Amino acid sequence: MTETLLAIVLFAITMTGTPGPNNIMIMTSGLNFGIRRSLPHFFGICIGTAVLVFSVGMGLGALFSEYDWLHTGVKVLGVGYLLFLAWKIANAAPPARNDIDGEAVSAGTPLTFFQAMLFQWVNPKAWIISIGAIAAFTTGDQSLFLQVAVIATVLLVCAHPCVAIWLVFGYSLRKLLADPVKRRLFNWTMAILLVASVVTIV
Repeated sequence: MTETLLAIVLFAITMTGTPGPNNIMIMTSGLNFGIRRSLPHFFGICIGTAVLVFSVGMGLGALFSEYDWLHTGVKVLGVGYLLFLAWKIANAAPPARNDIDGEAVSAGTPLTFFQAMLFQWVNPKAWIISIGAIAAFTTGDQSLFLQVAVIATVLLVCAHPCVAIWLVFGYSLRKLLADPVKRRLFNWTMAILLVASVVTIV
């Protein structure tokens, strides 16, 4: 059990800490909106991923395997929404007001908690994480509910520091990218990387 738990932890750190749609978006949010305004987005990612993992483990994955059109539909919606988010990132408004620390932040709005949470349901990488975790770390000789609950909890715990690193990194770039031209270049680069992550995953 200890070895399995360690394997789940390593899987969770690798999956939630490596580049992907969530981390690219939260880093960009940290740059454009600051940490405080990005916290709902941050918690939506962490909790939303855990909820998706639990749902897949409790049978949703089997439903998608049974009906291919559902899987295709989610993939199409996911790619479409990611492309829309990439467009929003690329066209983020330039710094227009001061945040609580007196630093310039974009006048737009970051993703809300529920938007970020619901985004996981159309996020291709979140589905890969969910299906991969359930396939790799569940067995037929133990309680499925308990196993899935453990996997989801580990992902929930590990996602917080891993995703937070990306948020803080984005925030730390604000002084370096205070110039509107540099910030726009950064936003366009992140938008391109987001599109690239979609292509790679799909």
